[in-house]
Amino acid sequence: MTIALAHNYYQHRGGEDTVFETEGTLLEQHGHRVLRYTMHNDTVQQYSAISLASRTVWNRDSYARLLALFQQERPDILHCHNTLPLLSPSVYAAARAAGIPVIQTLHNYRLLCPNALFFRNGHVCEDCLGKKVALPAILHRCYRGSIAASALVTATTALHHFIGTWEHAIDRYIVLTEFARAKFIEGGLPQEKIVVKPNCVAIDPGFQTAQHTMPNALYVGRLSEEKGVMLALEAWHILQSRNVPISLYIIGDGPLEPNVREYIRVHQLRTVHLLGRRALHDVLQSMKAARCVIFPSLLYETFGKAMIEAFACGTPVIASRLGALQEIVSDGITGYLFERGNAISLADAVQHMYSLPDEQYAAMRSAARFEYEHHYTAEATVRALERIYEECIAQRSLRH
Repeated sequence: MTIALAHNYYQHRGGEDTVFETEGTLLEQHGHRVLRYTMHNDTVQQYSAISLASRTVWNRDSYARLLALFQQERPDILHCHNTLPLLSPSVYAAARAAGIPVIQTLHNYRLLCPNALFFRNGHVCEDCLGKKVALPAILHRCYRGSIAASALVTATTALHHFIGTWEHAIDRYIVLTEFARAKFIEGGLPQEKIVVKPNCVAIDPGFQTAQHTMPNALYVGRLSEEKGVMLALEAWHILQSRNVPISLYIIGDGPLEPNVREYIRVHQLRTVHLLGRRALHDVLQSMKAARCVIFPSLLYETFGKAMIEAFACGTPVIASRLGALQEIVSDGITGYLFERGNAISLADAVQHMYSLPDEQYAAMRSAARFEYEHHYTAEATVRALERIYEECIAQRSLRH
């Protein structure tokens, strides 16, 4: 089939950009024709504030260009990833005008929460959940710390709610977990239109059952408050005081890097090592060698790409008992869950992982790899996408 993919790249490259590129490549490798329509957030400075605001609500250029593309190339379906701010919901209307069904992947919670995270002041925040107009987000400057920017995102979502865009213009929503599906249903999206399809690890890093692991844990992610990196340092301070000889290697960068370095210095954490950003190949090699990967997030993650990368390597995961994370990690089988925000609970889980007998640890590694092979491979993603596309195309044909 011919598939049109639409995506607004972020100013700073993120996971959604990678998923957009990966899924397009996989579809091509499986014989489908893929058309890509993209815009980039690093071009927003060329617009005035008024022009940017109007384009965020409804971009006439996107509508005209996509409609022309659809009329010329006649794709079978449009699959959108991110439309904020420059693509705008006008892309859905272009598809409808051309008689093409629309898929929207919900990589974050933007339709329910203007900052997309359900996170504020260090805690989960659901103040805007279920509200047609997310006024608390404006009050708290939830989008980029700005009242004006928060009002623009809130107004865009609210307007398209009131004119029925979210209910009628999209044939299927793809979410990454059952937890996310439940949240979007709670927030008012039609449940019959929401399907679950997780992300994948497109290139199998390989797995050896007799692999030797080092006595260390690995953190892979942004060094930011919501990701729980400071909580990880607190846990390692506790482990060091208990004389547990397991090191923590931290891969990533972010706004809290100075705080992380200062905490390591002040508390003399000899077992914590900062590695900075690393290429994916290096990350996977580090995962293969690690005893476990820790995921101490403080917020409702829509997924956890580092977790399934760890599973692909056969490495167990220790994650917060929160939201979708407890759906991905089976406690005691593919890793351990600890109480969100509790450094002692995290330290206990790491210590338990470190002390597991070889036979039990090998079984946990095999279970992690089993999860990858049955749910998170490239083949599983392509099969799921093809099924979703075919169902939407068939339903559109029945209606016409």
